[in-house]
Amino acid sequence: MPAVGADAELEEYRRLMDVPKEFEEGFTLKTIVGALFVAFVFLPGSIYLWLVAGHTLGAAAQWVTVILFVEVARRSFMVLRRQEVYLLVVVASALIGTNPFQGFIWNVYLRTSHVTKGLGIADEIPTWVVPPANSPAIIHRTFFHQDWIVPILLMLFGSTVGQVKGFSFGYLLFRLTSDYERLPFPLAPVGALSATALAEITTKEETWRWRIFSIGAMIGLAWGIFYVGIPTLTGALMTRPLQLIKIPFIELTHNTQNVLPATPTGIGTDLGSFLYGFIAPFWSVTGGFIAALLTLILNPILYYKGFLKQWRPGMDTIQTQTVNHYDFWLSASIGVSLAVATLGIGSMIASAFKVKGSSARRERGTFAVPPGRGDFPIPVMLVAFILASMAYVVLCRHLIPYFHIWFLLFFAFIYTPLASYVDARMIGLTGQWITIPYVREATFILYSKFTGYKGVDIWFAPIPIADYGGAAQHWRIVELTGTKFTSLLKAVVLVICIALPSNLAVWQLIWRLAPIPSSVYPYAQKMWPLWAFYSSLWWTATAKEKQALLQAVKFPVIAAFYTASLGAYGILYAFQLPILLIYGFIRGMSGILPHYIFVEFAGALVRRYYIEKRIDPDTWRRYAAVLLGGYSCGMGLVGMFCAAIAIVSKAVSQLPY
Repeated sequence: MPAVGADAELEEYRRLMDVPKEFEEGFTLKTIVGALFVAFVFLPGSIYLWLVAGHTLGAAAQWVTVILFVEVARRSFMVLRRQEVYLLVVVASALIGTNPFQGFIWNVYLRTSHVTKGLGIADEIPTWVVPPANSPAIIHRTFFHQDWIVPILLMLFGSTVGQVKGFSFGYLLFRLTSDYERLPFPLAPVGALSATALAEITTKEETWRWRIFSIGAMIGLAWGIFYVGIPTLTGALMTRPLQLIKIPFIELTHNTQNVLPATPTGIGTDLGSFLYGFIAPFWSVTGGFIAALLTLILNPILYYKGFLKQWRPGMDTIQTQTVNHYDFWLSASIGVSLAVATLGIGSMIASAFKVKGSSARRERGTFAVPPGRGDFPIPVMLVAFILASMAYVVLCRHLIPYFHIWFLLFFAFIYTPLASYVDARMIGLTGQWITIPYVREATFILYSKFTGYKGVDIWFAPIPIADYGGAAQHWRIVELTGTKFTSLLKAVVLVICIALPSNLAVWQLIWRLAPIPSSVYPYAQKMWPLWAFYSSLWWTATAKEKQALLQAVKFPVIAAFYTASLGAYGILYAFQLPILLIYGFIRGMSGILPHYIFVEFAGALVRRYYIEKRIDPDTWRRYAAVLLGGYSCGMGLVGMFCAAIAIVSKAVSQLPY
């Protein structure tokens, strides 16, 4: 039966990129070598760069890995197939994004931080999360101590069983929403084309991507030498590193406190924020700028009206942001987040009903397995998900025996599958992904209120709550690239086997260089206290002593910003103004310092009113994405060089001669 109306539009999305008739194996020896290259060459630079400047290599690791292997293949008279290129991209992204020992370093900071000590929860963090503050493991900054055995075993469990859960249920969602319901997944072709675009450089012809990428890499190298290189090299020779460009921002709060009291001011020094303005949707960046500007206007008023009670003259950006968040802006951000969630869920449900009403007679697909795709038996994947979820339930029950098991069963087998399916369906229909905010936090707080539970260990337990809706689109992208599904399974196993030991080795070396955070790692030293406050403030809601969150949450402020956000949406909708303003506004309200938002907005203005007047906007968007990837690569190369110098310098300084 031919598709009509909205149903025809859905089928058009499915035809944006045809599914290949043949599927090929993408997992080869090149994948293994590429994984080792990323794990032991890129990962140290990525971690070091993040601690020093707040950067990660991200997409740059994909680019450089593929480029390197393409050049080797050319000189060996071999060809990299699209499936091999895609698996290299997947493995590089997974290895850079998998940092379990980063979580341990963060937990060490929480254990010893003045932030958590001030909130009275530092000693309440359980020892199965992080050793005690007086443990030799923390004093000597080493993971090779018996006090780390239980935390590391729990991490290994979570990494392995969590991968089983995500892999199996994501596959089930794909089979249901793509194969059977035949949802279009409108953004999947974009993702597939973006991932396989790297294969373009396998040709012998020089393309515009390579030229733009090279320009971005040179910009990243030049900026990285001053931004990261000089502080690192001088830090290896002197007691404190020399920063020609302040990391991560130039502090101006002390200079403006008389004119703008209780207002954090400064200038972000990360050139990547400016380049982000080249690629981000203009109205989204504008919404963030409006939110940042609103804080500059409202903070002095709120201070004089008595809402910002804890600010005192002389406080810097981080101190000002911390006390303001506690006094007012936490409640405001909750109100705006709830409004955006309400609007997003409402619009997606309306779209779903519209599609359903216009396609009631549309023929369903089938669960028949396409030949050669490398599918897995549905019963096997279902059993794998159930067993992995039950393992989480049993472990949580063992770690927190007084937590009611029916809560765990509800999260594992009702909330997680239902929320994941709803999100997978919404992504399949509209490409949007909206989750209900603060579900986990609200559950813990209400549980504490009605049962009398007191403690913070519940916030660290591996509660079986997750949302795998996005995995369905990932499987659709794998299908569109013509990669056998068994290749993805092998890649996941490879990442688990390589990521954990390489992560341990790199973090052990970097931790031994200097305490984290410290002056050697300026970005972490500046930002970690603020992040620790944002996180630990929620945990105080169930703490045994000081329950700071209950004093910080102000329901009138939440209601006011919730209502105002809905009203703003109505005005934008009535006057046909860009709705992205609202989504940018919530990003600006989420705790991002205005220092960075102003720099992003400057980049967006340059792009819109200068560059796009001279270059076609669609062409420039493609250029900007590659330019940003090249910039990240250049910064990453500087980061890798600096990490190597710092590690060698530290090793030499510890020699007995």
